[in-house]
Parts: sequence; structure tokens; C-alpha cells
Amino acid sequence: HFQPKLYAATGELAGVEALLRWQHPVRGLVSPVIFIPVAERFGLIGELGLWVLNAACRHMRLWHEAGVDVPVAVNLSAHQLRQPDLDRRVREVLLRHRVPPAMLILEITESVAMDDIESSMRMFDLLDGIGVQLSIDDFGTGYSSLSYLRRLPARQLKIDRSFIRDLETSADAQAIVEAVVRLAHALGLKVVAEGVETQE
Repeated sequence: HFQPKLYAATGELAGVEALLRWQHPVRGLVSPVIFIPVAERFGLIGELGLWVLNAACRHMRLWHEAGVDVPVAVNLSAHQLRQPDLDRRVREVLLRHRVPPAMLILEITESVAMDDIESSMRMFDLLDGIGVQLSIDDFGTGYSSLSYLRRLPARQLKIDRSFIRDLETSADAQAIVEAVVRLAHALGLKVVAEGVETQE
């Protein structure tokens, strides 16, 4: 599935995020909260992640041929980020589907990025060298250091939905979101708000 990302000022399409969903013939719609941990436990998450990356790039190519260029964001798992040949795999997928690297946004959750910061930074540099965009997902829920955030070659921050959900009713959430937006813009980063569901 592809979830639209819209520009706040105009409502125009800014891109989409690829979301993996499983429609089981008996169980119906199975949540990724259930099947992703199973895939991780049985060592399938790497292949699953590669399949998603290929599917996203295949769609980008089809959309391009139909006259529409849409950037697509794809989530990377902790397992994928730790694969020493991740940059090679990403490069091969982009070449296979003839997708410009700048059209692909790879999202890494804040907690995964900060888990082994030196290893993450090495891989981020390799991915940045390919020309793909990097995004820090679920920002504000982990334990990131601002000094590392300054050094990461990310171009985008995604504010966690827990802050966005409470924007209408919580002065604390409003203050945090405003601070994160100002911080991100000061660092030259774009900001994505997760879970926007109302006009407010």
C-alpha cells in the first residue's frame, strides 16, 4: 500500500510511503505489528525488506512511464541497516528498475539509528553516496543525541504520531512539535508529521 504525503501549505502530493500489508485468505488483514516480529524471528526480514524495496522501485518506474514522478519512502529494518552490503543491494535495485536515487527515501527509526551509532553512520554515509534520501523515523520517541543528529546525512525528520495525535489538546505536544520543526529547519531538514488525520 502507498500512503500519501502532502505539503501542508498546498495539500499537493509530496510523495508516498510504502506500507507492507498482508491480506490473509483466512485471517483477513494481518497487522505488520504481528507479522514483522515473526519475520524477524525466523530470519525472513531481510528478504521481506528487499521485496518491499523492489516493489516500491517497480511502482516508481511504472508511474514515471505514465508521466508521474512520485518520491517513495521505504522503511529499513534494524536487520537491513546492519547488512554490510545494504548499499550494494540498494544500488542494484535502483539500477534494475531505472529509478533515480533521489526519488527513493529510506526511513530508519530513531532508536535503530542510535542503537549502534558508529555503524549506522558508516552505512548512512554509503547510502548518502548513492544519492538516496535518508529520513529519521519516529523522531522524539527514542534517545537520540543532538550531536549525532547534526552529523547524520539525513535530509528529513518524521515526527512521531503520538505528538501529532495530541496537537489539538496538548500544549506540551504543541511545544514539542514546534521545537522539533524549528530544529529540523535550522539543520536544513524537511519535516514530515505522522498520523495527520484532521484539518487542525
